[in-house]
Amino acid sequence: MNIIQGASGQVGSAIVTNLVKKGEPVKGIVRSKEKAEQLKKKGADSAIADVFDQQAITDALKKGSTFFVITPETGKGDDILGDTRKSLQNIRKAIEKSPVKKVVGLSSIGAQYDKGTGNLLMSYFLEHAFKDLDIEQSYIRPAYYYSNWMAYLPVVKESGILPTFFPVDLSIPMISPMDVAKFATDIITSDDSGNKIYEASGPESLSSAGVAAAFSKALHKEVKAKQIPRDQWPSTLKKIGFSEDAIKNYIEMTDMVISGQIHAENQGTIALKGKTTLQEYINNAVN
Repeated sequence: MNIIQGASGQVGSAIVTNLVKKGEPVKGIVRSKEKAEQLKKKGADSAIADVFDQQAITDALKKGSTFFVITPETGKGDDILGDTRKSLQNIRKAIEKSPVKKVVGLSSIGAQYDKGTGNLLMSYFLEHAFKDLDIEQSYIRPAYYYSNWMAYLPVVKESGILPTFFPVDLSIPMISPMDVAKFATDIITSDDSGNKIYEASGPESLSSAGVAAAFSKALHKEVKAKQIPRDQWPSTLKKIGFSEDAIKNYIEMTDMVISGQIHAENQGTIALKGKTTLQEYINNAVN
C-alpha cells in the first residue's frame, strides 16, 4: 500500500490521482472527514491523522509499504522549525512501528544547507530525519512552484500589478506542481533501490517580470511586476496571516534566494526537468 501524506494538497492530491489511474493501492492521509470522502470518491483509501498525533500517524501507516512524506507549513506556528522537528519525530516513530520499507520525501531546492535558510531548513530536517533507518529513502527537491504566484491573482486582476518579494528581473528556477507530482509518482512506483536525491525544475528560469508577462497573455491585459519594499515585508506577511516566527523564517529564506546563495546542489543529485511551461500553467489556472 502506498501511503500519501498531505493528500489534499496540490502535489499530494495529484499523486493520489496518478496512483489510482495506475491501478496502484493508495491511502491518503488528510485531516478532516470531508477530505477523506473526497479521496474515497477518487477510488483511494483514507486516514484522518495529524502529524502531531503520534498514535494517529502510527495507525495510518499500518499495512503501508511506501510512504510519501512532507513537512506541512501553515505560516501560523509560533515555532515553525521546532514544530517541524516534532512532527518528523512522530513520523519516524510511526515508520519504526510500521511495515514501510520505502520513503519518498518532498524536500526543496536548497535543502543541502544546515543553517541560515529560514523555511528551507524544514527540508534539511526532513532529509536527515530517517537517515539511520533500514529503509529505502529518496527525496525530491523542487524549484519554486508556479502555484505560489496564483495567490496574487485577485490583485493582478484588479490592479494589473503583480506584487513580488523578489527584484523584478531576478530569474530563479520554477516548476509546475503537477510535474513534481508526476516525478514523485514515478519514484514511488519504481523498483530502484532508493537513496537518491532528485532536483526538479521546469523548462526555464523565470523572473517576476516574466511571470507578469505570462499573466498579461492569459488575462489579455497589461500586468506589471512590482517589488514590495523591503521594510514592508513584515507588515505584508502579517496581513496574510503569518505569525511572527513564520515572518522571520520567510524573510531569512527570501534574503538568501535574492543574494543567490540558494541553488541546486548539482553534485551527487539527479536532475529532473518538467515539461510544463509557466504560460501553460497560468492559462490553465485562469481559464
